[in-house]
Amino acid sequence: MKKFLLIICTVFLVLSYNSSLEAQERDYYQELVNEWSKIFPDRNRNAAGPKFFKHILNKDITYQEFVEFNKLYCAVSGSLIDPNAEPEEVYLQEVNTNKKICGDYYRCCIPCSCDVMKYSKVDKMKHKFKDIEKEFYVLTIKNPCGKKNFPKQVNRDYFCNGESLSKDQVVELNNRLVIGLFHQAKSCDKSEIVKIDNHQVTGLFCEFRNNTPDEQLQSGMGDIFIKLAR
Repeated sequence: MKKFLLIICTVFLVLSYNSSLEAQERDYYQELVNEWSKIFPDRNRNAAGPKFFKHILNKDITYQEFVEFNKLYCAVSGSLIDPNAEPEEVYLQEVNTNKKICGDYYRCCIPCSCDVMKYSKVDKMKHKFKDIEKEFYVLTIKNPCGKKNFPKQVNRDYFCNGESLSKDQVVELNNRLVIGLFHQAKSCDKSEIVKIDNHQVTGLFCEFRNNTPDEQLQSGMGDIFIKLAR
């Protein structure tokens, strides 16, 4: 009988713990929803992952809270993501070394994983949070502010001050625009690269998408990001 009660109590504690974590995630999500008009005054979030990243970085939060907030938007599209979404394992080149860095990417739709792999590079940045100073990998693209054909669907004022990045609005790192956090990032080993290359999305689908000429792509938000990042 005691053993049975112990099992019941253990199951209850595990379920309560998981529910608590889900509630926390929903709170993070709701906070971003509540702050939407502050982050996007004209409500245009097109390709504006960098605005989310800057907004979150400016919060007085712990490193773990920073990580949780950064799971809730797509760095490519600027769209919010369901709190229970599972990430895609991808690899990107590191800016200075071109070595492959593997990590988790939270995306709103399949093409975004392909686009972030092809058009973004990762770099390390350091920041002092409420509880700790931490170094971590971030997703970056080239400074888009000098483009003659800046995509009209994107609010240029969110990113740029003339041809320079607007440091009040976004995070600049080595003259590149930070678009989001690269989760659980580390140098790839061969088995991880093989796994990603053979995955149904990051392998097969992305090979097709990333070999399609840019002018022939027709998938909404990803195409806007490509115009911004290439």
